[in-house]
Amino acid sequence: MLPAQARVPTATKSSHVTTWDISTGDVLRAEIKGGTELGKIAQGYIDNGQLIPDELMIDILAKTYDSLPEGKGVIFDGFPRTIAQAEALKRMLSERNHELGVMIELIVDEETLLARLLNRAKEQGRADDNEETIKKRFEVYHKQTEPLSEWFRKEGIRNTFTWKGSKDLMLSEIFAFLDTQK
Repeated sequence: MLPAQARVPTATKSSHVTTWDISTGDVLRAEIKGGTELGKIAQGYIDNGQLIPDELMIDILAKTYDSLPEGKGVIFDGFPRTIAQAEALKRMLSERNHELGVMIELIVDEETLLARLLNRAKEQGRADDNEETIKKRFEVYHKQTEPLSEWFRKEGIRNTFTWKGSKDLMLSEIFAFLDTQK
């Protein structure tokens, strides 16, 4: 998923899906705000439009995942972003006798995403949402994350939805699909 594509975790607030939401961005921002060593390291990567090293993200996600009560699904928002991360996530879940269920791929053009991120920068005062950093994120996406689409297809769990200009329309299509997965 390119940076700032429509966020599926909105579905967690719907009657369509009962899940926990693990947002890598939220977890990392909490570490940064807390001034932890991990937060300081993460800030350097984020400021340069780079991804956090896989080992660090898997450890953080495993700790967060293990803290959740059993019985609900989990949306990993913003993760995985590389094939190595996807394989590590699959291993981490397998060690807990769980498996990857569904991958939702949202296709949105870069012009729309750039505008969305620049607007977010104004609204939320996010220094990492500047045009130079955003374009670096797009480059990283095409090099490291885009190949995940094929990896998830081979796993048999990729489901693609294309942005049609309306978050409500996209969510309605996604919810209709998820209703078939129950």
